[in-house]
Amino acid sequence: METENASSSLVRQPGEGPRRWFYGGGVHTWKARQEETAGAFLLFEDEMALNKVTPLHTHPDSDETLYVLAGEILVNLAGTEHRIAAGGLAMAPRGLPHAFKVLQEGTRILCLQTPGSAQSFYDGASEPLSNSDDPNGSGLVDFSRIRASGQAHGGIEIIGPPPFA
Repeated sequence: METENASSSLVRQPGEGPRRWFYGGGVHTWKARQEETAGAFLLFEDEMALNKVTPLHTHPDSDETLYVLAGEILVNLAGTEHRIAAGGLAMAPRGLPHAFKVLQEGTRILCLQTPGSAQSFYDGASEPLSNSDDPNGSGLVDFSRIRASGQAHGGIEIIGPPPFA
């Protein structure tokens, strides 16, 4: 059972939490939203398809930590590439240019942003999914919508195309 109260505690069981199709590709299952943590952090699970890439970007006001639950990603941190397998972690401090590419089918990551000030960006760059929706969402990747949400709400700056060969 899901319990939500920013002034006390938050419990979400496996599979619980609002689900959204992110226009960068992938389904976000929200484990902790900004309003639930009094702005301290955001936490979501991201299920992504093989070969998904992100553009080179920064988060000007938050640190981003990626913990790989399953699969493998290639992370570019300020021009240096690192392969991160299940159980591994990568952290991009605020303002550091970074991007990642999914290297295995079935890849899932936990994404932690501190502080949790970018919720409006993520909401503007995604659409809600019901539990009966296809787990791959609408499948439409639209970086222009991500850029527009970042310009309208902050939280991200797109600084270039994906840096991967």
